[in-house]
Amino acid sequence: MHYRRRLRSRIIVSFLLLGFGLTAMFALATLALRNRLETSLVNSWLQNEASNFLVFKRANPAPDALFTFGRRIEAFAYRPDSEKIPFGWKDLPGGVHDLRENDAAGELRDYKLAVQREPDMVTYVRLDYTQEALTQQQMLISLAGAVLLFTGLAWVIGLWASTRVISPLTDLARRVEGLSSRENPDKLAPHFSRDEVGELADALDDYADRMTRLVKRDREFNADVSHELRTPLAVIRGAAELLMANPNLEDKTRQRLARIERAAIQCTDLTTALLLLSRNERGSGSTNLFKVCQALAEANRAQLGGRPIEIIVEGRQDVVVNAPEAVLAVALGNLIGNACKYTAEGEVRVIVEADRVQIEDTGHGISAEDAARLFERGYRGSSAGGTSGGGIGLSIVRRLCELYEWTVSIAPRPERGAKATLVFDAMTVAN
Repeated sequence: MHYRRRLRSRIIVSFLLLGFGLTAMFALATLALRNRLETSLVNSWLQNEASNFLVFKRANPAPDALFTFGRRIEAFAYRPDSEKIPFGWKDLPGGVHDLRENDAAGELRDYKLAVQREPDMVTYVRLDYTQEALTQQQMLISLAGAVLLFTGLAWVIGLWASTRVISPLTDLARRVEGLSSRENPDKLAPHFSRDEVGELADALDDYADRMTRLVKRDREFNADVSHELRTPLAVIRGAAELLMANPNLEDKTRQRLARIERAAIQCTDLTTALLLLSRNERGSGSTNLFKVCQALAEANRAQLGGRPIEIIVEGRQDVVVNAPEAVLAVALGNLIGNACKYTAEGEVRVIVEADRVQIEDTGHGISAEDAARLFERGYRGSSAGGTSGGGIGLSIVRRLCELYEWTVSIAPRPERGAKATLVFDAMTVAN
């Protein structure tokens, strides 16, 4: 199951990331610029003071000669080989260095040390940089607080903006949900301004109008089919029964009338099944499964055309399925008829079990690829050859099984032929 993030959440997250990203980049840029400018200015100034102090000491070597510095600056002058040079300073090259040392009171402090080396003298100018380091830390904390503050502000703006943006869509979704419960739904577009949401509402109104007209035509068609087809079929069946009641009929005429009657029954069953599919509703009824299989076997025996095929119905005779007889006749009739059609000789065996019907034949079999696609509409299989049919019957079987939550499959038999299996849902079987 894929997790779909809500549109409002995406808007809020976008504002949150935008606010955080902009303020974080601004804070980093501010820190980098301040550090670069401050370091450049301080280093340049210290290096210049170190150079001036060296020149001064050359001109005034007396120990009591005073060179004026700020109150946080100390200066030291040594010969290059002097043992008085602090251990940590001896190997420092010329330039400005950052140090952390203890002062005279033993307190750890930050310093910047400017080193000026000449062959006859080395001078050190040390600036107490502790206050500036603390200021930099405080600035870092302040900028971090600013980042959090502006990120929170972006989150609040995202909440407000998402509410303003999503509320029309939420209202539209609520109104669309109410359309299905009304026969003549109200227009959506008048409730929204002429923006993108209004255009979407317009498109949904057009779609709803087309769907309403389509549903109306479908209902009218179903009603017409139910009446206009069933009535003449009932007349045909009645006429065939009356004619067959005549004891003086020839055998060939009786056979033809029986075929007409079976065709009328098949048309009636197929009409009922197709109407149920078009309405997407289950019909009611209780049908003895064994009796339906027997009737279908008898109907197919009359259509074998002299082929040496034996149609056998066996198994349980007490299985009752909670579905109309017409639905079972169409589903099983297609499977049994399909087995008879592709069997040149041998047998077609119909086995009724507690929750399923199996149809086994001794035909030329079926490939695994065809078995996987036989229930697709219009697919006839590679072994169809010159047989008639448009590949629609098994598609109708699949749709009926989806409607009643049954399972249907066709697979090759290990020895010869194919086996079709129709498994009924536990709720539709009454033993």
